[in-house]
Amino acid sequence: MINTILWKNNTVVLIDQNALPIAEKYVVCKSYKEVIFAIKNLTVRGAPAIGVAASMATALGALHLPSLSPKEFRKAFFAICEEIAKSRPTARNLFWALERMKEVISRTKPASQSNLVQELINEAKCICLEDIEINRQMGKNGSPLFADGDNILTHCNAGALATAGYGTALGVIRAARDEGKKLHVYVDETRPVLQGARLTTWELKKEKIPFTLITDNMAGFLMSQGKIDKIIVGADRIAANGDTANKIGTYSLAVLARAHRIPFYIAAPLSTIDVSLKTGEVIPIEERKSEEVTNFKGVRSAPAGTKVYNPAFDITPAKYITAIITEKGILTKPYSISIFRMHKGEKRL
Repeated sequence: MINTILWKNNTVVLIDQNALPIAEKYVVCKSYKEVIFAIKNLTVRGAPAIGVAASMATALGALHLPSLSPKEFRKAFFAICEEIAKSRPTARNLFWALERMKEVISRTKPASQSNLVQELINEAKCICLEDIEINRQMGKNGSPLFADGDNILTHCNAGALATAGYGTALGVIRAARDEGKKLHVYVDETRPVLQGARLTTWELKKEKIPFTLITDNMAGFLMSQGKIDKIIVGADRIAANGDTANKIGTYSLAVLARAHRIPFYIAAPLSTIDVSLKTGEVIPIEERKSEEVTNFKGVRSAPAGTKVYNPAFDITPAKYITAIITEKGILTKPYSISIFRMHKGEKRL
């Protein structure tokens, strides 16, 4: 299993996703600010992985706070959480993880500050382990949607590298493969930083799952040729009506899938669903630096001074989504009802 993120000897150890696929190396973060930097520069990326990293960052920050009164400790801890919250605005899992860590402070009345810090560390470790199990269950739930011989299109990276170690969309593909189904994956390169070309192909190669890399603008042509049977992607935030924010380019694939009558699936943990947002129109969309578009690995590909628009995500309306695969089951239309029922605790979604 790929260890995307670990708590080790009171540090946070991250696989350096910027170095892949050329080198497999790790970054050791000794402070919460170093974790924030790693989130911002995409050393760690993918909504579930960002959530785990955020939880560990808060624990790391608490670990290095000086001896404080309970009131001062709470104030300092919440300030750390606010700083982490600003690292990436779109991924719901980041805020979900911070909320969960804040709950530890609210419910715990420890004998000492050190005991409280240990509770925070334990919670962060728990979030990490839970993420792996959640993704495994998601894989089992989604596997029946895929048949032996399917050609599957993916976008960006929604594998082990985007989580604590198993994967959302790729987790479903892994589960189907483990059941004996022979699958082939078409991998969108995913401009501008090539998460598909660099990361998804690296994972699939390790897993010995057959794949073919394509550029983003080839996907529609492959659909017209009948080469794509199904599409599955991850998600960074899902609104209460099912509208989904995911890596830029996802919306285009969903529209093309509808035109070609190809099932379009989202795989995401329940922590990605933000029921406080009625529709995708209010999901905050992160805009990243222009250099990601005008340069790659230090090599310029556009004239100096070129104006750039670089949204990291787009919104896919719920009407284009065939189903949303979660660890508790498969959500179907109308999503406003199935998501509402899920949050009310109904077993059958």
